[in-house]
Amino acid sequence: MSSTDTDLTQHIHAERERLASLLAGLHDKDWDRPSLCSGWRVREVVAHITAPFRTTLPRLVVGLAAARFSFDRYADRAARKDTTRMSDAELLASLRANITNAWQPPGGGPAGALAHDTIHGLDITEPLGLPSSPAERIALVLASTNARSLSYFGVDLAGIQLRGMDADVRLGEGEPVDMPVKDILLTITGRRPLPQGRTASHRGE
Repeated sequence: MSSTDTDLTQHIHAERERLASLLAGLHDKDWDRPSLCSGWRVREVVAHITAPFRTTLPRLVVGLAAARFSFDRYADRAARKDTTRMSDAELLASLRANITNAWQPPGGGPAGALAHDTIHGLDITEPLGLPSSPAERIALVLASTNARSLSYFGVDLAGIQLRGMDADVRLGEGEPVDMPVKDILLTITGRRPLPQGRTASHRGE
């Protein structure tokens, strides 16, 4: 494992620890609050974050086939199903039990795993007014941003450059727009509107 992968892995573990601690302090009604993922409450987001820890490859393939190989459709069905069969305490226990789980999204490596946990962590913490990930961690997620990920979320940065105010981050080319790196991540994943009237589609994954 390279030094970069080691650093990313440490941040993955730290982010899961952070989220588990925050979730442990929630009231029952907080788990029912809407998240930044359209149609998902906090509990569906937690179910999605922890889904890879309990999903075998055969189950994934069957689920994808049933969802006509739309990952978004599959993920939505899986999250809703898991929240009907698992309590909030069980979802939290799943996260706590897998702080050091080595799961990585196919082709995504540790950077993909960190992005998964950090982005969906914001889906929970932002509407609840809870602390976000450290700027350093978010900057690591933004460092792996590419044209494919921007396209996935329907984001077009043509003519602007998003610049981090609290970490050395530059995305895009053109007129500079300064903002905290948390807001940059929320913007390029469709959770926040783009500056200057540009639009982006909102996708939960």
